[in-house]
Amino acid sequence: MSRREELADGLAQVRGRIERACAEAGRDASEVTLVAVTKFFPASDVRLLADLGVTDVGENRHQEAEAKAAECADLDLRWHYIGGLQSNKAGAVARYAHVVESLDRTKLVGRLDRGAQERGRPVDVLLQVSLDPPGAEHRAGADPADLAALADAVVAAEHLRLRGLMAVAPLGEEPSAAFDRLAGVRSTFLDHHPSADVLSAGMSGDLEAAIAVGATHVRVGSAILGSRPLDR
Repeated sequence: MSRREELADGLAQVRGRIERACAEAGRDASEVTLVAVTKFFPASDVRLLADLGVTDVGENRHQEAEAKAAECADLDLRWHYIGGLQSNKAGAVARYAHVVESLDRTKLVGRLDRGAQERGRPVDVLLQVSLDPPGAEHRAGADPADLAALADAVVAAEHLRLRGLMAVAPLGEEPSAAFDRLAGVRSTFLDHHPSADVLSAGMSGDLEAAIAVGATHVRVGSAILGSRPLDR
C-alpha cells in the first residue's frame, strides 16, 4: 500500500467516525471540521493530505510547524497551532498560524497581537481551558475562572479574533465526563461571547465524546497518519 493509500484509508475511517458521531448526536457532519495533526510527520504527508481534501492542519511544536508551513506555502491550508505557547515564541507563531488554539495566559496576548500585525493579517484565537479537577497536575489550559479576563484581553487586541475554546480531556478520566464539564464552561462563555462559538475538542481516541457535546473541530493525528515516529 502506498503512503497516499494509507492516508486515504485513515481519512476515510475518521470521516466515517465523524459522520456516525454526528448522526448519533443529531448534528450535520458539515458542522465539524477535521484538523489533521501532522506532528513528527514530513511535509510530504501534508501535501498528500491536502490532495485528499484536508484543509486544516495542526502542529504542536513551533520550530517544526514554522518549517512545514513555509515548505507548504503554496497549498491552500489553514495552519492551527495547538501546542503549548512559549512567551518568546508566541509572536513567531502568529506570523504563520491562521489559528492559535492554545492561548492560556494573558501575558501572551500582546506578543500574539504584534506577530499578527507583522504578518499583516488577523489571527483567530481559541482559549485553551483546563478540564483537570482542582489539585490535579494540569496538562495545559487556563482555569475556567480566568477565561473572562483572558477573553477580554483578546477582544481588546487589534489583530486577534476571539473565536472560541479548546480543551483536552485529562489523562486517566472518562472523556465524556470531562467534556460534559466543558459543555458547561462553554455555555457560560457563550453568554458573554456569543459569536465565539468554535469548540475544538476531541482527538483520535475520544472524538465521538467531543462531538456529542458540540465540538466544531476535532484534532486527529494517529488515526489518520498512523503511529508517530519516535520523538526527534
